Amino acid sequence: MAQKPSQQTAQQWQPRWVVVASSHNDVSAPLREMATWPLPPFEREHEAAENPKIGIVRASGDRPDPVVQRKFLSRLTTNIPGPILNFDGIPFPGVVCNCAPPDTQGYVGLTQYVQIVNEAYQVFDKFSGASVLGPVAIHNIWSGFGGVCQNGSGDPVVLYDKLADRWLISQFAVAGSVPNHQCIAISTTRDATGSYYRYDFDLTAYGSNFYDYPKLSTWPDAYYMAMNVFNSSGTAYLGTEPFAFNRTKMLCGLPATVISPGVVGTPANNEDPVMPADIDGPVLPPPGAPNTFVEFPDITGNNLNSYRTWHYHVDFAVPANSTFTQFAGPAAAPFAFLCPGFRNCVPELGVPAALDGLADRLMFRFAYRNFGTPSAPNESVVANYSVLSGGVAGVRWFELKNVTNGPVTVNQESTYQPDTTWRWLGSVAMDHSGDLAVGFSASSPTINPQLRYATRLSGSPPSTLDGEAHLFDGLGAQTSTGNRWGDYSCMTVDPVDDTTMWYTNEYYPTGITAFNWRTRIGTFRINPAQPLVNVSAKSEVIHGAAGPFDIDLPLYAGATGPGRGVECRNGSGGSYTIIFNFTNSITAVGGVTSTCGTATAAIGADNHQVLVSLAAGGCNAQYITVTLNNVSDGTNTISAPVTFGLLIGDTNGNGTVNSSDVAMTKAQSGAAACPPNFRTDVNGDGNINSSDVALVKFNVGNSLPTPP
Repeated sequence: MAQKPSQQTAQQWQPRWVVVASSHNDVSAPLREMATWPLPPFEREHEAAENPKIGIVRASGDRPDPVVQRKFLSRLTTNIPGPILNFDGIPFPGVVCNCAPPDTQGYVGLTQYVQIVNEAYQVFDKFSGASVLGPVAIHNIWSGFGGVCQNGSGDPVVLYDKLADRWLISQFAVAGSVPNHQCIAISTTRDATGSYYRYDFDLTAYGSNFYDYPKLSTWPDAYYMAMNVFNSSGTAYLGTEPFAFNRTKMLCGLPATVISPGVVGTPANNEDPVMPADIDGPVLPPPGAPNTFVEFPDITGNNLNSYRTWHYHVDFAVPANSTFTQFAGPAAAPFAFLCPGFRNCVPELGVPAALDGLADRLMFRFAYRNFGTPSAPNESVVANYSVLSGGVAGVRWFELKNVTNGPVTVNQESTYQPDTTWRWLGSVAMDHSGDLAVGFSASSPTINPQLRYATRLSGSPPSTLDGEAHLFDGLGAQTSTGNRWGDYSCMTVDPVDDTTMWYTNEYYPTGITAFNWRTRIGTFRINPAQPLVNVSAKSEVIHGAAGPFDIDLPLYAGATGPGRGVECRNGSGGSYTIIFNFTNSITAVGGVTSTCGTATAAIGADNHQVLVSLAAGGCNAQYITVTLNNVSDGTNTISAPVTFGLLIGDTNGNGTVNSSDVAMTKAQSGAAACPPNFRTDVNGDGNINSSDVALVKFNVGNSLPTPP
């Protein structure tokens, strides 16, 4: 996508593109079966794989913070909503690690929450918090795979790919003495306890280096990753490096590649860490939009105290056409570094040695959301980092606008530091209405480390948080382990109601010990009086043994909406499930009408959903409007319509069945249905073959009328 002139920046650094094929890939047995297989013995207690500090000289000393928030404004702390679910996650020793810190992270899906730590994962029922599977060693996922992934070494990441309804689990592995392989597994279904496509990517082709602190994200054209790169002994910072993995191939279990332009910047060892954007919400970015990476706004590094943004456009077919370019650099407000030149400065009760501030990088995630439409975007991305403000640690959070097409602006920016408590290791996300939440660790000389979160309503004064709540107060403190703490935490948003926030972080339960961490998982809603809104809708067909696949039915508003999804399948002779997702729990539905076919409605097992069974066998080549009447959450009542085009064989969704659809289906013939190709499984039996080609050919010439 073209850069606007006002957003272009000088770039002397030039990428050196290197393509690496997966050294091995296969499909696993279901994880629920593999969990019963024997495990290796526990490792000794140790600090997790070292995260060397970014080797850029940091300015020391406190200084005025022009955007600090030192008091709550619009709501009192007591009015901040408390947790809904609040339960323990994976405890020390993390199954086979016996290490610290836990690198706590997690993600929420349709029905499950997956938490991951060094070196274990666990799957929970998201409605009750009950454990479904685990904790199990992460490297058990690669049992029988061969190679170094069978003994993965940590820095784990889990993602729920909302666009494909699939899970990604990743950790690095060591060949020799340092991390230099990236092990990635993609679930074959929406069930996180099922089988996975497994991959090993050998990064040594990019250099015999120490590849550290991988942070991954989901984007329509790739899984993107950023890593901090050090020399082979971990003693010298070489720079920050972006990567793009072939998401389309990996979602179908095919051999895949990873592409990187190398370490970024001139000089590279003065470029601060970057982080890729990770999608939240049901609205896609503009078509073809590059992934935006944002750089830590160092005062002394190359970017000179700016939120330098980079655009990564990957071309897996012609890698030389890929680009990684500077796009914009809006100024960040000045700040003072936390723990400059050393690791530990955050105090805790009863322990002379302080905790790691990990303040030389952005914290996970860089959360992207499009509040507009793909053709008329209204983009926001939010992230945070830890700073020194008023003599204590504060969470500096920020929101950037228009990151893919510009002009990129800082919409909000603030250091949350309302008192003398130290707050750090944050994670931030927004819900569908623009309400925002920041989770973080809190500590001081008078309290043990605690888990808290602060929130703001979208209508509150800009750059302010309304107040905070306690998720869980630890009763113990940490000593030794190099004073490492967390390394990261994670805030994610429920993909069904697009409202409920999920946060996970670490704490200590009792005493003053070196290796006794616990993790906590909590949920909350930023606005207890959230209006009843239909946030998304989907058409679902079960494709035989391949399982269900959903086609989004957009609910865009404004001059460019409402949107139109195109349903191209003929599942079970014209039977479809239309799924309406709502912000609040539904207590009653007054009925359902459809402009074609026969529809019945029922509240789903997830009571934020209403499921419509639609028999539409005689409705081909028509627009259909399905309307839920008098949907109630017990307080509010709305009616929710969704319009979509039913056009059997329109595999590319452009409103006409023609030779392009035939060619697309032929190209997939012989493959099983998977997220990138399921639209070509026109008869919905789970396999793409001559029957699908014949069905598309039969419908050639059909088209949808002018949208109503």
